[in-house]
Amino acid sequence: MTFKKTRFFSILICLAVTACNPTKFLPKGEVLYTGAKVKVSGASTAKQRKVLTSDLVALTRPKPNGRILGIPIKLDIYNMFRNKKPKSFWGKLRDKYGEPPVLLSSVDLSYNTKVLQSYLENKGYFRAKVSGDTIVKKKRATALYKAPAGDQYTINSIHFPADSGQLTKAIIQTAKGSLLQVGKPFDLDVIKGERLRIDGLLKEQGFYYFSPDDLLLDADSTIGNHKVNMYVTVKPETPDQAKEIYYINNVYIYAGYNLNSVSGDTSKEKAVNYGGYYIVDPKNRFKPKLFERIMMFDAGDVYNRTNHNLTLNRLINLNLFKFVKNRFQVVPSPDTPRLDAYYYLTPLPKKSIRAEITGTQKSNNLTGSEITLSWKNRNAFRGGEQVAFSAYVGSEIQGGGALKGYNTYRTGAQLNFTIPRFVVPWPNHLNTREGFVPRTNIGIGYDILNRHKLYSLDQYRLSYGFIWKESNIKQHEFDPISINYVMPLNITKAYVDSTLKNPLFGRSTERQFILGSTYQFNYNQLAGGNTPVNAFYFNGLADVSGNLVGLLTGAPAKASKGDTVKFFNSAFAQYIKLETDGRYYRKIGVKSTWASRLDVGFGLPYGNSAQLPFIKQFFVGGNNSLRGFRSRSVGPGIFHPVDATKSNFLPDLTG
Repeated sequence: MTFKKTRFFSILICLAVTACNPTKFLPKGEVLYTGAKVKVSGASTAKQRKVLTSDLVALTRPKPNGRILGIPIKLDIYNMFRNKKPKSFWGKLRDKYGEPPVLLSSVDLSYNTKVLQSYLENKGYFRAKVSGDTIVKKKRATALYKAPAGDQYTINSIHFPADSGQLTKAIIQTAKGSLLQVGKPFDLDVIKGERLRIDGLLKEQGFYYFSPDDLLLDADSTIGNHKVNMYVTVKPETPDQAKEIYYINNVYIYAGYNLNSVSGDTSKEKAVNYGGYYIVDPKNRFKPKLFERIMMFDAGDVYNRTNHNLTLNRLINLNLFKFVKNRFQVVPSPDTPRLDAYYYLTPLPKKSIRAEITGTQKSNNLTGSEITLSWKNRNAFRGGEQVAFSAYVGSEIQGGGALKGYNTYRTGAQLNFTIPRFVVPWPNHLNTREGFVPRTNIGIGYDILNRHKLYSLDQYRLSYGFIWKESNIKQHEFDPISINYVMPLNITKAYVDSTLKNPLFGRSTERQFILGSTYQFNYNQLAGGNTPVNAFYFNGLADVSGNLVGLLTGAPAKASKGDTVKFFNSAFAQYIKLETDGRYYRKIGVKSTWASRLDVGFGLPYGNSAQLPFIKQFFVGGNNSLRGFRSRSVGPGIFHPVDATKSNFLPDLTG
């Protein structure tokens, strides 16, 4: 038995021994605190008592030592190594995984009683009275709290203010969607939520300086029969500013703001008025038209929180600025209250370069490496356009086995040009007013794949399309033009001979010309910020190729006669491909999640094609699919060589 195994079994034995008596090493006169029990009585239903009991126990402090299957393992680890020095191995183990005993002396019954009493009152149990005591037995103690709750008060009526002020009228207009409902229990959390709801709606109507604290929700519990009347009022001490509707006066944009600058950045002297916006950009980093498309506030608009937040989101979403700040300042006005809006934008470095080196070692004797160089210009033509270029060189070397020497080499480059708006060849008003700026993306790519001793392929790519978001969780991608051209360069005699024996092997080296369009919709609840207990993910793809070219060339009619139509001297593909990827996530505990996935695809070749192009065919396995299986080695299309030890190469079979 090795030293590590001996140490492990020693720890298990010690844990077993100490687990029998966790109170053995308590300080003199101390008692181990094992937790709290709450006895709720008087609540109307058994369900109410059960919910209250669970909530009240969770509020008590301190928490007892944690247990796994009834065993205080962390306490046992602490006791086992209690005398070890903090910097020693066992001391570090104790401090990282152990937990000191929770003592009865640390329990404040009076404080816990007040907390439980307050919670019950906040939930509408106005006649509750909580008391607490401790039960000590064999150096173990439990805190017992008795909570006769009584009946829960419910809402009898809701009254909103009735004067003629513009603030009061705005508050009355919010009554329709009130969280306070007749017959529902009195609940302080709901009341707080109602104040926030009203404040949010008032912010949409221009009440910039209003605050939830300016609202008072009184409850009259003297009407009897365990009911309350609710009164929504504005506090008398509410400042006059909070009662005013504010309008946007001027919008100032400081496009080159420096956080470390003491003066100069905030001067208005160099501001240029463009489309109603005052832009301060002495170095002419950006075209003024960029901000006209991004900003949501115009002079004369009523202030509202939605446009306030959308403007900030859109500026951040441009990926041009390191910091985005804003403030509003009251402007003296004889008629209507007005605000000047100021936006301070700190640009990111315009150009950047990045290098990545990766290496892989696989159990099938494949050793791989890849070098990638990337360059980006974040503001190529001063309109927020981004140009990104990347190039890579990679290889996978077969170091042993029957396939030794059948290496793979890859080289490629990609150029992307992104414009922060919809670019179409006709006048349009498609630029969304959501928090995410739509983008037009033009991509050009080239790859060469060399499978040594087998074949080499050239691939050319061209795409033109749009990306836009409805919200954090909904995204659309539409490429009206998507071109792929794959051309074989060199096919060895060994591979040609294999295709004579099995024509399926030849599909991976066929000339492929794909001229079509794609649309993709993504719905991801995990991207919304707060992770729900139940979350869904959906990605749908529609890929159509050859429709327009087929109509222009009469491919369907000619295909019915057995003819293949060529475009630019190449047979083009015609097909419809649909694919959906659905996932369901269920949180289990704090750190665990159960994930289920269903991936369904359908492909239909027609007209000029008898099958889907090789690069568009479905397959299972590989690092982006089932990682435990080599690509195309599981499911339909699986390939098993008769004698793997004598295989000269690994053929590519379609799925």
